[in-house]
Amino acid sequence: MNDRIRVAEVRLVGPNGETVGIVPTADALRLAQEADLDLVEVAPMARPPVCKLMDYGKFKYENAQKAREARRNQTNVIIKEMKLRPKIDAHDYETKKGHVVRFLKAGDKVKITIMFRGREQHRPELGFRLLQRLAEDVDDLGFVESSPKQDGRNMVMVLGPHKKKAEAKAEVKAAKTARAAERAADEAEEKAERTAANATRTPNEAKKRGPSENLDPDVDL
Repeated sequence: MNDRIRVAEVRLVGPNGETVGIVPTADALRLAQEADLDLVEVAPMARPPVCKLMDYGKFKYENAQKAREARRNQTNVIIKEMKLRPKIDAHDYETKKGHVVRFLKAGDKVKITIMFRGREQHRPELGFRLLQRLAEDVDDLGFVESSPKQDGRNMVMVLGPHKKKAEAKAEVKAAKTARAAERAADEAEEKAERTAANATRTPNEAKKRGPSENLDPDVDL
């Protein structure tokens, strides 16, 4: 950039992308100074090197802004894993399915692994039917991204969420906001009811009772 460019001549590009042509480096530097811009080498391997007139500080700032925006919009793909046995009982199945539902609602992929032991390895159809059943039970939240495949003693299937991670996060945030607003409204309503009840009480009712008022009137002191 600028004085660090050591070649004798450069192919110059104007600030708006227009081609100026091959000019001596000294002339290109003079043009940059007159326009209060920088002379920046953009294609150093070309012959002669290509240089452009630009505001290098502004260029770096805009690139940093774009990078931050890209990172902000980037969604990290998280794969959760759930392991089941081919002969899982009904209660455990519902528990495991509940976890899968929670993961899919959060926008995460889920790797389902069926673990075979002993003679179960000769009955792969048990694992296949179980995976099919699970996929059907959660088809409103996810889809089969990777069909069941035998992997040694295990059978693996991957479920993908219908909603993207960003959409799932937005829905969770909206739900939390709605619940907070509902709690605030309930608290305000209770406070208003207490205030109204206190306002309708007579002074005698509002007066704090003394110790003697709690005693039995028939008992002589």
